[in-house]
Amino acid sequence: IPEFGDRVVMPCTHGKTREEAIHKGEEVIEMYLEAWLAEGESIPEPSTLQIA
Repeated sequence: IPEFGDRVVMPCTHGKTREEAIHKGEEVIEMYLEAWLAEGESIPEPSTLQIA
């Protein structure tokens, strides 16, 4: 999760399949966003990755 790189120790996820890793990543994103909002912290702006 590139946007979390400077705010989270390990901004990554994994799974047995790509779909599982994506699902886990979505759960992590939701968890951090909820916590940051509750604490009044700013939310990182989403970035766009260029695929070659």
